[in-house]
Amino acid sequence: MGDRFFLYDDTVDTKTRFISFMGDSTRFDLAIVKSDRYYGKSLVLNIQSNRFAIIGSDDLDEPGYIEHAYQLSEEEAEELRLFLYEVV
Repeated sequence: MGDRFFLYDDTVDTKTRFISFMGDSTRFDLAIVKSDRYYGKSLVLNIQSNRFAIIGSDDLDEPGYIEHAYQLSEEEAEELRLFLYEVV
């Protein structure tokens, strides 16, 4: 095997918040990772569905973004979106 070529290999300090809440139709178990890596956006991991996205407030306003990223119905996505408005 040849030499490995890294595009980057950085170690950064992060702040991670683990939170679980029950919406009207589904439970959300999230890990929200904040660092200076993503230009002020947060890495939001949905632990139950093994899906994640890099999210900022501008992404929450993008139609269909949460639905697509987390494979949620419109109702489920709206519950998550309302919560994320408070934390990202």
